Amino acid sequence: MRHPRAAVFLDRDGVVNEEVHYLSKVEDLALIPGTAAAIKRLNNAGVTVIVVTNQSAVARGYLSEDGLRDLHEAMIKMLADDGASVQGIYYSPYHPEGTGDYRRESLCRKPGPAMIFAAAEDFAISLPKSVLIGDRINDIRAGRAGGTHAVMVRTGHGAKETTWAEAAEADFIADDLSKAVAELFSRGILTD
Repeated sequence: MRHPRAAVFLDRDGVVNEEVHYLSKVEDLALIPGTAAAIKRLNNAGVTVIVVTNQSAVARGYLSEDGLRDLHEAMIKMLADDGASVQGIYYSPYHPEGTGDYRRESLCRKPGPAMIFAAAEDFAISLPKSVLIGDRINDIRAGRAGGTHAVMVRTGHGAKETTWAEAAEADFIADDLSKAVAELFSRGILTD
């Protein structure tokens, strides 16, 4: 039997990589400075790192699920080049204004917690010991709905949404992922 462990759930766009409107090309993918080092610190502390991301670009026809997998493989390689890794990537390709089979409401789409619950089951994660870090109010709401701590970063959309994050009772707001991770260890929410 596996013992439940802590995890950090990361939104992708605006937290791990630079925000690009409907990112659909590998050549437009760029990590936010300091991201790989922050993830590596989590790796070194034995914290499971999971990406949970809404990808309405699939629902809207900007890229296919195969194209999305290509983006994720490129992101994984960029992180690995700097000695960092994520243990899983969960995504929601659905949107109520999407097309075809992707046009629908879904609990796996944040603020729904289904991606968090799926990862918790797959990786034996203790949700009360875990944290979701995001740049949008729906990330904070997903973390709360999933029973995790929740942290807002000011990268991506976060600079515009920090007052909403306070209203949603984020544990705290940090300038970026690197500072968020440092603060999580400083506060004892995560341990080395």
